[in-house]
Amino acid sequence: MGCLAVLLIVLRITGFGPHGRTPGLWLSGELVTTPVTDWSFTDKVQNVQLQTNTWYGIPHSVNINCSTYKGQLYLDSFYPAGLTYPHGRSWNENIARDPHVRIRIGNKLYDRTLVLVTDPALKEAVDELKLKKYPDLKLPPGGTIVLFHVVDNS
Repeated sequence: MGCLAVLLIVLRITGFGPHGRTPGLWLSGELVTTPVTDWSFTDKVQNVQLQTNTWYGIPHSVNINCSTYKGQLYLDSFYPAGLTYPHGRSWNENIARDPHVRIRIGNKLYDRTLVLVTDPALKEAVDELKLKKYPDLKLPPGGTIVLFHVVDNS
């Protein structure tokens, strides 16, 4: 039990982020505490890392796409036919339970809140920009895209 505690402490300090499609634990980097009014700097970033809070207290982190629209940051999750939000994606289930997340862009960490986007017109506008940023992106037949708006913690 003591070895597990030491391992978790080491991982907490050093981080253990996701690699490719393999999820990780804690994200490490420099915490940015100032508000971000324009996220368009992420237009040059292919993937960000997202850390969510599990019900059992150990973070879950993933690599995901990001898009901006009118300077605002959006993150998305793709669902194949037959699955619906939040089921089938651990990080989506975590967000449905606790929308407070940590996002890593480069070596910078941002503590934010994710808000599920339900406005069809906004989803369509962000999806158009996403397809320009990721031209090879293919949605599985019958699949859906779940969109989240990144907002400052209040």
